[in-house]
Amino acid sequence: MSRKITLDIKGGSTKQYSTLVIELNLVAESWRKLGLDITLPGQERIINWGKRKHNEHIRSETGH
Repeated sequence: MSRKITLDIKGGSTKQYSTLVIELNLVAESWRKLGLDITLPGQERIINWGKRKHNEHIRSETGH
């Protein structure tokens, strides 16, 4: 059995969207053994930013 959930986000700020992506990733990691897969625009960049440690710098997509 396959189920699909669609979120339509209107009026949220960039910071709110980034926080949502990071939270959904945590859920996906916990549920991965059950087959949960989450794919979002900008997901990898946002998750890398969210998982960085204090004082750890992540290069921007432009390479600067």
